[in-house]
Amino acid sequence: MIAGEVDPTCNPVHFVTQDSCKPRSVYRGEQGDANTIFQEPVPTIAEHDCSSFDIVKATQYGSLVRCRELVEAGYDVNQRDSENVTLLHWAAINNRRDIIRYYISKGAVVDAVGGELLATPLHWATRQGHLGSVTLLMQHGADPSLRDGEGCSCIHLAAQFGHTAIVAYFVAKGVNVNMQDRNGMTPLMWSAYKVTSLDPTRLLLTFGACTSTQDKLHGNTALHWAILAQNHTAVSTLVKHGASLDIVNMQGESPFSMLQANKSANWVSKKVSEKIQEHSSTRRNSCYRLTRDKRLRFWCMVSTPFFAFYGIGIILQSELNYLMKLGLLMLGYISLYFGGRVLFDDRLMNLLPMSIYLATKFWMYVTWFVWIAPRVDIWVTVSFVACSLILCYNFVRSWRGDPGVLTSTQEEKYRTIIELAERGGFEPQGFCSSCLVRRPVRSKHCSVCNRCIARFDHHCPWVGNCVGAKNHRYFIGFLIMLLFMCLFLFYGCTEFWHVACPSNSTGFWERLGVIGRCEAWVAWVAANALLHAAWVATLFACQMYQIMCLGMTTNERMNSGRYKHFHTTGRMGVTELRSPFHRGFCQNLVDFAQFRCFGLLKPDDTDWMTRYDIKQPVEQVPLLSAKENYQYV
Repeated sequence: MIAGEVDPTCNPVHFVTQDSCKPRSVYRGEQGDANTIFQEPVPTIAEHDCSSFDIVKATQYGSLVRCRELVEAGYDVNQRDSENVTLLHWAAINNRRDIIRYYISKGAVVDAVGGELLATPLHWATRQGHLGSVTLLMQHGADPSLRDGEGCSCIHLAAQFGHTAIVAYFVAKGVNVNMQDRNGMTPLMWSAYKVTSLDPTRLLLTFGACTSTQDKLHGNTALHWAILAQNHTAVSTLVKHGASLDIVNMQGESPFSMLQANKSANWVSKKVSEKIQEHSSTRRNSCYRLTRDKRLRFWCMVSTPFFAFYGIGIILQSELNYLMKLGLLMLGYISLYFGGRVLFDDRLMNLLPMSIYLATKFWMYVTWFVWIAPRVDIWVTVSFVACSLILCYNFVRSWRGDPGVLTSTQEEKYRTIIELAERGGFEPQGFCSSCLVRRPVRSKHCSVCNRCIARFDHHCPWVGNCVGAKNHRYFIGFLIMLLFMCLFLFYGCTEFWHVACPSNSTGFWERLGVIGRCEAWVAWVAANALLHAAWVATLFACQMYQIMCLGMTTNERMNSGRYKHFHTTGRMGVTELRSPFHRGFCQNLVDFAQFRCFGLLKPDDTDWMTRYDIKQPVEQVPLLSAKENYQYV
């Protein structure tokens, strides 16, 4: 390897000085062993010493003044050094954007090929992950489709080294996401083989990268390469996105057979192991295929709480002795446990809470109209029904309503990527690599829904939806009315007991025993009403504390330490956590509920779907405004 080429296994060498000459990623190589790179330590150079630099060293260290001086003195910007490397290569590999601009203005060839790998400046900048230099070179006509001496284009290099932002930029600029290098390797293959983090593999799949393409030398797919590298993140991501387990490579191996051989290895995740078992059983067992039918499993998971609630109530209501009842309850639990292992899957935790809520609510209505309504005043039933109607409205709006999903067309996504990259705003908290959208302040990507939600509070399994900017008020209404309904029901049960279960007992436990013997079903429903009222009241109290006292969402409260805009400097220079959205106890409530009171109150009407800045409204500010106008969170 000669000077100018960077060993892919070698980390950049960073040198820091305290003057204007700040050398970074200055590489030296020696011709010979392609796997060896020799790095010379560069001493700290004072400001006045830059005048003695030759033009290559001045370019590496970013001394624009010295470079300008030498070029004006007659140095040709396209002249190559002894290792066939141009000045633009050195500026690109060290991310010297001012010098890149200057050399291009002086006629530097943007796509000059140099070095042992016959790479362009764009290849060098891409390999090192210098997004600023990449965008600058592309703006001046650099061609990302050119291949280096190893047959790799720039998108392959970006994928190899995990430079997610650069991969996104290339695809947005029109580079084929399935482009193959000389050996037929696609960016997805390189990412799955070389990068152990979630991105850019997930990003490439979001862009529509093909998981079934095979390389020319081995016939491997991206999943083959991920398994060979024992890259559990890439394997899980590819399997989750439906990568085929049956494609055979030139050695006669499929991903399924390779995973079968490694299924006991500690790098194979639990979900992948379950996928292997499911795939294996699907091949030979028709009964297994039936139990794995998604529609059947869904309805089994949804209906189980309805039957379980009814079964428990019937057992308690029966005339059997307590030991028999306990035995039946144990038998029912065991049956449910083993039945669940066959018919339930990992969607259970998402479906179960809402199914329990719906089942409990259904049997509460049955109990009210069959047992309680005939024994209470009509106004109690009317109030119960009115409360239930308001509850249903708020539940439907929380469940099926838009929580504030951030959406955009493919064209808008590409435009956003290009604009963010070209102005240096491609920060992880400002862009979602899964949804490919620019994220407003207070938004978050929900891993359950796989969507970005504006002013994200939390994903609520009880309503089966995210709680965000557009449905948070309905969720609070849902909690309030559910609490009222549970209390109404418990009140109705007490009225029922007064009429149907008269007793002279004065002790609490004696009275409780009379109630249980008199009408165990009503007692069972009343116990559920109290239990639900307890957790709903707790959740409601937490929500109101966050809204009114903290000015935070649940997500912000849990992760405030990760968000820079929650860090403020208090007394004695101590960093404190405080919400920049907190406007006082009463005003926070007014802002949240949008109370106007005929114009007497003035709630904050910020549109959190388009608010990208904390300190100033930017809804009408063009996306290409100066970066100083923004704070990305």
